[in-house]
Amino acid sequence: MTLPAPEQISARIATLLTYDAASPMIFSSGLFLFLFTGFLLFYAAFRRTPTARVIYVILFSLYFYYKSSGIYFLLLIVAAASDFLIARGIFRSTRRGIRRALVMLSIAVNLGMLGYFKYTNFLVEIANQLFGQGFLQFQNIFLPVGISFFVFQSMSYTIDIYRRQLRPLDSWLDYLFYLSFFPQLVAGPIVRARAFIPQIRRNPIVVTREMFGMGIFLILTGLFKKAIISDFISLNFVDRVFDEPLLYTGFECLMGIYGYALQIYCDFSGYSDMAIGIALLLGFRFPKNFDAPYQSATITEFWRRWHISLSTWLRDYLYISLGGNRKGRARTYFNLLLTMVLGGLWHGAAIRFVLWGALHGIALALHKLWLAIVPGAKCTGGEMRWWNRILGVFITFNLVCFSWLMFRAESMQTVTLILHQIFHHFNAAIIPQVVSGYAAVFALIAIGYLLHFLPGKVDTLVQRAVTCTPIAMQVLLVAAMIWCVMQIKSSDIQPFIYFQF
Repeated sequence: MTLPAPEQISARIATLLTYDAASPMIFSSGLFLFLFTGFLLFYAAFRRTPTARVIYVILFSLYFYYKSSGIYFLLLIVAAASDFLIARGIFRSTRRGIRRALVMLSIAVNLGMLGYFKYTNFLVEIANQLFGQGFLQFQNIFLPVGISFFVFQSMSYTIDIYRRQLRPLDSWLDYLFYLSFFPQLVAGPIVRARAFIPQIRRNPIVVTREMFGMGIFLILTGLFKKAIISDFISLNFVDRVFDEPLLYTGFECLMGIYGYALQIYCDFSGYSDMAIGIALLLGFRFPKNFDAPYQSATITEFWRRWHISLSTWLRDYLYISLGGNRKGRARTYFNLLLTMVLGGLWHGAAIRFVLWGALHGIALALHKLWLAIVPGAKCTGGEMRWWNRILGVFITFNLVCFSWLMFRAESMQTVTLILHQIFHHFNAAIIPQVVSGYAAVFALIAIGYLLHFLPGKVDTLVQRAVTCTPIAMQVLLVAAMIWCVMQIKSSDIQPFIYFQF
């Protein structure tokens, strides 16, 4: 009997462990909409039976994650079992040393799992650069979708119990429900146990008219942002510019950066909107994750509005743990820089993500210094006079857009090429030709930014209008949005950008 070659064995293992990329379970896909409709029909039957409801949602959530990451859904179960048991040990122990050792064990297990799947290739590449190609030949073959999100969520649970801010759950099923709840599983928001766990065993589960209407509104806005604006400008303009920057003028490269700033906002906030909306339809409330971040007049305000669940997580579990602002001004600046560098590394295993985080960390430290030495300096735009606010929004927006360049580019060489085109081959004479040639793209970019910069009162009025609309009309609105998505969507399914994190 002839044994298969090592490369054949590796190929077979890779086939077994990867998922079917032809039908990923994403909110804007037809597969999810079909299955979720069926899921809702049966979900209503468990309105007054908490245990059956918990099991039913867990099974759907695990299937949802299996469709995203294949056999790696078992990681979710392992993480849930590990931190559930560790948390109970932390709570029961009266000795500080044992409690500290257990919480460190939880952090080590979670970060070890995250480190292996996310940073193995990065570390192997660094080792090969230092010691010669071929020094290490090992390579991780797959990154489970959203591993960074459920790892951070699980760590917050054990840390909160260690800090005596939370009591551990008695039921492992409840903890698995919290960790695997499908709306926020693969791309957030990062839901804190203190806010979510009390909602699990409510009996009966209640979806008010206001919750249902708000859920429909958020799903509609999320679909519009993700499947219409983000996907269209990405496929038809932004991706082309970043893939081959030398084929485009400086103006096109600059518009590619501004286009990507809108794309990543619409992609990520669109996902968050749909996640929060779907949770509302099931009777659960998630915290707001985005609050018109490009309206920020300072970098500090930006991080209070952008990916709020991550920025508050980094603040509460990393920045404060490092000492926050309690150990002097210099240490405060260092803590801000280190927090953001690690936040950049959380986003991706590459030098460009580290530089992205460092840029934001330096900007936050400089703004903190500005507030300390300039009389009358303000932290947010709402505290400024209108002309100062406009100037602050302009500066902050362009700083953020410059940092997105490093976030999106595949390499630092791409960053250099795009900047070279902008500063040396801008070619303003062809602006009318470019705008007319990409009329649909620039129209959607203009619409996206216009909607983003509308006053919050307008958004509130539209929310109320949709919420107060009869249910039959809300269903028609959803059907109309799905029809619009189908008219412009590409034949290829566009995964959410933050699935890779």
